[in-house]
Amino acid sequence: MTKLDSRLSAVTDRIIERSRPTRRRYLDLMARQAESGISRPRMSCGNFAHGFAAAEGDKGAIQAIRGPNLGIVTAYNDMLSAHQPYARYPEQMKIFAREARATAQVAGGVPAMCDGVTQGQDGMDLSLFSRDVIAMSTAVALSHGMFEGAALLGICDKIVPGLLIGALRFGHLPMLLVPGGPMPSGLPNKEKQRIRQLYAEGKVGRDELLASESASYHSPGTCTFYGTANSNQMMMELMGLHVPNSAFVQPGSGLRQALTRAAVHRLADLSARKDRPLSACVDERSIVNAMVGLLATGGSTNHAIHLPAIARAAGIVIDWKDFDDLSAAVPLIARVYPNGSGDVNDFHYAGGIAFVARQLGEAGLIHTDIVTAGADDFSAWTAHPEMDGEQLVWREVTESRNDTMLRPVSDPFLADGGMRLVAGNLGRATLKTSAVDPSRWTIEAPAWIFSDQGDVLKAFQAGELDRDVVVVVRFQGPRANGMPELHKLTPALGVLQDRGHRVALVTDGRMSGASGKVPAAIHCSPEALGGGPLSRLQDGDLVRVCAARGELEAVGVDLASREPAPAPPPPVGTGRELFALMRHTADDAERGASAMLHAMELEQA
Repeated sequence: MTKLDSRLSAVTDRIIERSRPTRRRYLDLMARQAESGISRPRMSCGNFAHGFAAAEGDKGAIQAIRGPNLGIVTAYNDMLSAHQPYARYPEQMKIFAREARATAQVAGGVPAMCDGVTQGQDGMDLSLFSRDVIAMSTAVALSHGMFEGAALLGICDKIVPGLLIGALRFGHLPMLLVPGGPMPSGLPNKEKQRIRQLYAEGKVGRDELLASESASYHSPGTCTFYGTANSNQMMMELMGLHVPNSAFVQPGSGLRQALTRAAVHRLADLSARKDRPLSACVDERSIVNAMVGLLATGGSTNHAIHLPAIARAAGIVIDWKDFDDLSAAVPLIARVYPNGSGDVNDFHYAGGIAFVARQLGEAGLIHTDIVTAGADDFSAWTAHPEMDGEQLVWREVTESRNDTMLRPVSDPFLADGGMRLVAGNLGRATLKTSAVDPSRWTIEAPAWIFSDQGDVLKAFQAGELDRDVVVVVRFQGPRANGMPELHKLTPALGVLQDRGHRVALVTDGRMSGASGKVPAAIHCSPEALGGGPLSRLQDGDLVRVCAARGELEAVGVDLASREPAPAPPPPVGTGRELFALMRHTADDAERGASAMLHAMELEQA
């Protein structure tokens, strides 16, 4: 076994020590749940009869407890391209469960919204808090106590974190996430990016833009760029929570169905043996693996929020300094759009997760001794699944098929993982450098202050931003308006940069898994609402954003002497007022920006 890199070991040890009391409380709770929590043998007859009354074909087996009963928690809807393939999964999974002397029932559904549909719209203000709703919906689904294991069906941005957070409260059970796969590649990503920038400049119209977007997002399956959804899939692989390397197999294929079948058979086996519960699989080492994978592949900045929340649900405490220290140790070995030209289909063909897992394992940059649910040990993730006739097999991946997309640790694209902590008198923020040219890692320019991304676009269209500028978009934090993504700004800021200006974005909002070539200090904490430093910044203040030195500074400004700017009114309409409770109780982005976890911890304190 390769010796673990000392820097990785140091971060892991620090997380273990920091988390010791909260992790112990969590594991004690899971032990009590396994010993005396609600389960089929402990249910009253009336309760139990309700649970199998409608189980056509499986009623006798469930009633007699002949084998494990698997709960299916699904994020199916047919408006999300990524989740549309899940329509037939429960029907298939019940058949696969019977093959393994088990049964399966749909325990419940969770909401699944699409950030691609709501980008720049009012609905985006609900997006981050939908993760808490999904977690609570997962808990409702599993609360019936009818199950010895659970399959979690979800892919996209808030859905996988929400499913996992909720499922971890039932961590005494074995669980697997079951992916659906990406859509086939459409319009080349560079062409899509070009059309977006032309539209931002007014050089093409809506018809041309819509045609471009429709050629990019065109069929069932996950969007093919390497944003939050596909970063989710990568993390679940490197945490051992999928059947190995099943994430990026396209929907509708025989291989896709064979992998779903393998997942059900595996989960039935684990549930029958009461082996490898979720609480054992999601530990400090697997969380570090997810962080390492994010850095090595240039994954979504949204996981600087989601991973702390997932970790907290398992009693584990991580912060952005952990990301920063790991980034210094982990090289960037993948370039997937928007960090490169190829998409996740190209990435998978080039070697994908199997190549990444092998390279990181051989370099001692990942924990290969984690407890894995999808296979017996981590070595299984160094091989790709394929069909040999009617047989599902895995073939070892030893080399990259495309060194413009995947490179070995010995010859990386960048020496570090490209997710930096920047901090100073404006607070703490995350800055992703993997898609940013090093010549732009330091930007020092006058600030132009906004409280709405629509106003930024109006200023851009009026030519007011056609200069060196640090665009500051504040009052976008979790307590202000739910912390929407500001991905709509990417084309306009990219145009300014292409014109030769020194441009950066600073915000207490989110950017996106698709954040790209413009340096962006995002998730700034403390947020502007409540008197955070961004609320005291004024137009014309000189701001320095420096990824190289980890700086986020208002230069020569005594912020403490200023009164905070008034906050905009709370959002109303599109159901946003229903989330007021979550806005009032959410905590900082660095802790996961969760109202639910914050309230839970306050109650337990």
